[in-house]
Amino acid sequence: MDENAIHQWLIQCFGPVQGEAAWAQFSQLPEEVRDQILSQGAAGLPKPEEVQSLVKAFSAGGLNTAGDVERTIEKGPVNTDLAKSIAASTIASEGAEGTVTADEAQTAREAISASGLWLDAVSDFNPAPGETQVLTRDGWLENTIEAWAQFAAPVVQSMNDALSSVFSERFGDSFESQVSGMFAGPVPIPIPENLKDPGTLMKLLGNTSFSMQLGQAAGKLAKEIRGSYDQGIALQSNPAGTLIPQNIDEYATSLELDVDEVMGFLALREQAYARLYASVPWLMPRFEALIGKYARGITIDLDAMEDQLRDATDMNPESIAGAVNLTNVAASDTPEQKEALHSLADMLALVEGWVDCVVWRAGMAHIPHIEQLREMIRRERAVGGPAEQTFESLIGLELRPKRLREASQIWERLTVEGGQELRDSKWNHPDMLPSLPSEQVDDTAATSPDSGASSQADMGYATKSTIDWDAELSNLLEHGDTGQAGSERGGDQDDSDDSTDNPADKPSDDSSGNDADPGTK
Repeated sequence: MDENAIHQWLIQCFGPVQGEAAWAQFSQLPEEVRDQILSQGAAGLPKPEEVQSLVKAFSAGGLNTAGDVERTIEKGPVNTDLAKSIAASTIASEGAEGTVTADEAQTAREAISASGLWLDAVSDFNPAPGETQVLTRDGWLENTIEAWAQFAAPVVQSMNDALSSVFSERFGDSFESQVSGMFAGPVPIPIPENLKDPGTLMKLLGNTSFSMQLGQAAGKLAKEIRGSYDQGIALQSNPAGTLIPQNIDEYATSLELDVDEVMGFLALREQAYARLYASVPWLMPRFEALIGKYARGITIDLDAMEDQLRDATDMNPESIAGAVNLTNVAASDTPEQKEALHSLADMLALVEGWVDCVVWRAGMAHIPHIEQLREMIRRERAVGGPAEQTFESLIGLELRPKRLREASQIWERLTVEGGQELRDSKWNHPDMLPSLPSEQVDDTAATSPDSGASSQADMGYATKSTIDWDAELSNLLEHGDTGQAGSERGGDQDDSDDSTDNPADKPSDDSSGNDADPGTK
């Protein structure tokens, strides 16, 4: 490939004015760099439309000048403007509705009103303040992207710090004039003076890569999400939650069920979550503390990181977003990280198990296909979709409960034994929560009706944690850094039971204790 071909390619990418400016910059590159680019041939260059997509995303993300880059790094580990721009582009390409139709809004409002009345009869928790919103996919994105960024920030910050430290040790205080092939896919680029510090460059690389990945995931998730609590955690500023009618309509069609019934079921779930989080103020900070504990243990395999960066053969946002994947570049989890992951999975299971229990009791007389809908949700949460898996690669954490059925049955037994007052009072303090049986516990003996005894989990008593939660959460509030958090609530094991869909019909575990739902594997 000759220089005329490069000249023409730059004009196609950036237009006649900026293309000529880019050509002038190319002409000033060291001869060995120009020769390396030319030797790759036309096939080694990204497509002009890919470059245009990347430039557009960077412009929307506020990365137009060196000053913009510095301000972006100072703001934090995630560029939410860039993530939002990429997510909005993805949503638009998926045929999203621009507004909620009158019929959709009416169906949603009726479902919200009815489900609130049903929940009043089966739970002691008051409704969350505010009104449940009815939004488009774009509306959901606008309301949740900041929360996703904040949720991922501790993990991203730890990874960026690790990258900065390791690269500084390898390259010293500054790079040479360029780093060929590492940061621009097939096109080596000179490094500006203000980015010659390896630590600064790594922060920009991590910020940009994670922001792109967040945008890709949020855009895909916007097509799948039906409510703001679908991941089991509070991610929206409106505590009363959200419904997305377009996605609910498509979901009902895929199940071949009446949309009013599906809307009623999902409205019931959304409001159950909203009541729980609004009534238990320590719940979301506990999740944040567990994530912080995991984040502090992250270490990076630098060789794997370099391989990932070199594998970014395209310059479109999706390709570059995949170049930095935590599941591919992070070293093995430490024991402390594994403890945090186990505790997080158990906490998610307890939250979603409570919702499952309450929704069944509230809706069993009103929703004809409630058993089928519950089972579909359980399987979806156990397996996870493409967008959820993308989020896992972003933050290194599974936001899926491993033992939802067990947790649901524990809450159901507590309801049978002491009524909704006993069940809901367990959320008054973390130490009062029921414990999922550990792997070492003989579940058959503990839960069999003939055993004459009940496990602590059956009775609703929690095992004692070795972590001082009050001190750790105080540290989170005072220093902005999540304190160490964890519990001894059991390991991360697969969901196993042989129960019917109605958890009140029989004990939670059969005699084998190993009859697993295939949807959870």
